[in-house]
Amino acid sequence: MSHLDEVSARVDAAIAQDVIAPMNELLVELSDDAGLSRDDRYAQQQRLRTAIAHHGQKHAQEEDPRKAQLSAGGTII
Repeated sequence: MSHLDEVSARVDAAIAQDVIAPMNELLVELSDDAGLSRDDRYAQQQRLRTAIAHHGQKHAQEEDPRKAQLSAGGTII
């Protein structure tokens, strides 16, 4: 298995976990990975950035109805 395949598998696993902290850690780790070409490193980091952005959007969409449900007449119950 090539280094790129290993990195790609790690990125896949981090995205599947859907937890921001490991995705951010891997994003930083890839910044210093001399075993990847600039383009390969960028592609893997973009996958992580996209997953992080989607996670944030999903979280915000889940919070909106919850916040509306918890508040009545502008007061948190």
